[in-house]
Amino acid sequence: MFGFQLTDYDKKVYEEEINEFVPQNIVDVHTHVYPLSVKKPKKGPVYWPARVAVDNTIEDIVQTYKDLFPNQKVVPVIFGSPSAYLDQSNDYCSRVAKEYGYPTLFLSHYNDSAEFLEEQVIKGGFQGLKPYLNNCKDGVLGKDARIFEFLSHEHLKVADKYGWKVILHISRPDRLKDPQNIKDLMEIEQKYPNVKLIVAHIGRAYAPEDLGNAFDTLKHTKNMMFDFCANTLPLATEQAINAVGTKRVMYGTDMPIAKMRMYRISEDGYYINVIPRGLYGDVTGAEHMRETDEENVTNFTYEIIRGFKKTAEKLSLTKEDVADVMCNNAANLFNVKF
Repeated sequence: MFGFQLTDYDKKVYEEEINEFVPQNIVDVHTHVYPLSVKKPKKGPVYWPARVAVDNTIEDIVQTYKDLFPNQKVVPVIFGSPSAYLDQSNDYCSRVAKEYGYPTLFLSHYNDSAEFLEEQVIKGGFQGLKPYLNNCKDGVLGKDARIFEFLSHEHLKVADKYGWKVILHISRPDRLKDPQNIKDLMEIEQKYPNVKLIVAHIGRAYAPEDLGNAFDTLKHTKNMMFDFCANTLPLATEQAINAVGTKRVMYGTDMPIAKMRMYRISEDGYYINVIPRGLYGDVTGAEHMRETDEENVTNFTYEIIRGFKKTAEKLSLTKEDVADVMCNNAANLFNVKF
C-alpha cells in the first residue's frame, strides 16, 4: 500500500483528536526505510509486522506523512530494515537521506569492527548506529541476547568518541524489567557518557507488566532517552516522563508497521493488536494478533498519539511539553531544521 488511504473514521479521529493536539512540526525519530530489493528472503512463519508492509521506500513514507498529517510537516529519522541485507540497506538510506535532507543511522552488526563503523558512518553521512538483536554475536539467539551481544563495547567506544546517537531495541523476554537489561543500560550510561542513547519503544514495555520497577533505577540517569514508537500504553509514557522529564522522551512510529489498522489491548501481561477481520490474512497462531468485526478501527500511528495524549492530559503537560516530545527533543538532537 503506497501512502495511506484514510477512511471517514480516520479523518474524524484526526480532526477531533490529533490535529489540535500535535504541533505544526513533528519529528518521527524511529522509521525503517527500505525498498523491496534489499530485503532478505523470509523463511518460516511470517511475524506480524511483515503482514503490514513488505517494503517502505522513501517516496512511500513521504506520501504516508502527507496523508496522515495533512496540516503538519513531518521529518523522519530513517534507517533500514534489520532483516535486510545491511550493506544495501545502509547504502540506500545514505543516498536518500542526502537527497531529502533527513537524518539517518547506520544498521550495524556485532561482527563489524570499530574501524569499519567509523569509516562507514562518517563516509555515509550517518549520525550514529541502529544495532538490532537479530544481528548479534555468533551462536546467540537474538531473542535472548544481552545488549552487549549485539551492541559491543568496541562499538560503544567509537560511538562515545564521536558522540553518536544510538537507537537501541532491547532483547530478552522480560523486556524493560529484565534485571540484566537494566544493569547493561546503566553500564552504558556510566561508561559512555557521550553516547546519545535512545531506548526504543520505552524498552518494549507494551503491557503494564513489562515495566516492572525499571524506572526506580533508570530515573537516576542523566543522559538516556526513550522513544515510544509502536507503543500505545499511556502508563509507559507516564512512567518515562515522571522518571526523566519531557526533555528526554521522543515520539516515533516504527514505520511502516504504524500503517497497520489496529488498536492494542493487553491481557495477562501480553499485548494484543486487534485488527479488522481478514485484513492481514490468516493470523491463526499469531499470539499478538486478534481479529474483530468492528467497523471503526483507525491506524497504529493515531493510536500511538492517542496513548501519549492520555498521558499528557493526566500529567497536565503544556503545549510546549507536547511540542518537545513530538518535535523539539529529536530536532535538537539530530539537528533537524524546518
